[in-house]
Amino acid sequence: MNSPGSAAPAERRAGKSLPRHPLFLVLLAIIAAVAVYVQLTYIPINARVFGLFDNQVDLKVYRAGALHLLHGIPIYDGPIRGRFEYTYPPFSTVVLQPFGWMSMHAAVLVWSVLIVAALFWVVFGSFRALGYRADWRLAAMSVALVTVALLMEPVRTTIWYGQINVFLMAIVMWDLLRPDGSRLKGFSVGLAAGIKLTPGFFGLYLLATRRWKPAIIAAVTGLLTVVIGAAIIPRGSWKFWSDKIFDSQRVGPTRTPANQSIRGALARIFATEHPSGGLWVLISAVAIVIGLTAAYLAIRHGNEVLALALTGMTTTAVSPFSWGHHWVWFVPLLVVVVDFVLGALRDRRPLAAVGLLVLPVGLMLATFIWSFYLPDGALGLRPFYGIGTFMNPVPDWFRWFGTQPYICVFGLTALATIAVCLTRSTNGSSAEYARGPVDDGLGASSAVGPRR
Repeated sequence: MNSPGSAAPAERRAGKSLPRHPLFLVLLAIIAAVAVYVQLTYIPINARVFGLFDNQVDLKVYRAGALHLLHGIPIYDGPIRGRFEYTYPPFSTVVLQPFGWMSMHAAVLVWSVLIVAALFWVVFGSFRALGYRADWRLAAMSVALVTVALLMEPVRTTIWYGQINVFLMAIVMWDLLRPDGSRLKGFSVGLAAGIKLTPGFFGLYLLATRRWKPAIIAAVTGLLTVVIGAAIIPRGSWKFWSDKIFDSQRVGPTRTPANQSIRGALARIFATEHPSGGLWVLISAVAIVIGLTAAYLAIRHGNEVLALALTGMTTTAVSPFSWGHHWVWFVPLLVVVVDFVLGALRDRRPLAAVGLLVLPVGLMLATFIWSFYLPDGALGLRPFYGIGTFMNPVPDWFRWFGTQPYICVFGLTALATIAVCLTRSTNGSSAEYARGPVDDGLGASSAVGPRR
């Protein structure tokens, strides 16, 4: 199998370039300005509780876990901050120690700035992996897309809650987008899984793409995080790994609209907090096969950014409980579909570029911070903003999508990827790719060329 890493021809090493016309930069400035304006006004930045920086409940829990470790207080014996339990592996409390040393105000500032910085790297690094030249135009493009991505419910809610998912995505992408043979490639998967379990799924991705050494490194790194956690808090580690890890109810009620996983969808469809375990396992197994097949084909056709986005979405779909903000993997997917549009423009196919705009626009419409505003309040909060498509009332004919939009985006993306890749393979794209990197309509290979 060929997978995107060794030297590329000189013409490919030069990299793709963005439009040089001044109007392109004007367009980027307009997009960024409009996105910032919408961010500040659609859900007012100073709204009580629902303002962008006014919740931070997860960051408060992270700090509480770090402080419990610092002061030798049990972490897994019950709630550690209000009614919230600590749901992360013991190793995470070691990584999060610096935020326990700060004041809450300082922690919010540092955490939020780092999230935006990580988002910029994800966008910029994704474009680089898709073959774009690193220059100021790409930096400007990345800034504009970050402002747009902040209008996605998973991203906006990540900042609002003070969530960790963007950081985990950034470190996994930085590591796995490196050429095969890079030193300790795969460590990020084990490290991220030691902080939060779900990134461990990328171990399956490494196996599916036959990266045996990175898969072993990922497993060893993950085991080391367990050992470190057990050495620091042995009793708490035993309780987490023998008990808490199996209790998804501690995260939240399965049927809540915000649970954008397959299990959550089943709970809503059958109106129960305890959907059939057998049915969930069966559908999840199908989703894993489809998701990893699509990822395999994407990397086979030179697009590892799409492959990683598909794997991240698969992980989130099959997890027992996935809040909306877990779906930050829509960010690299946004880069991929924008690259489709830019590719059509480079090929001087303006009508195709206009048609392909449906992809980024559709993705933004599905993941936008649609707000259900209740001035009289709900859940003890007045006023109340239900944020995300799934938190808004939808007509019966649209419930199949409106109540679980992220599962639908994942399914459509995976199936479309499989269909396009198989069609292009039938037309000979794979044979061409075997001779070198190609731009086959999937936003093809990285600037460093094909890996062997």
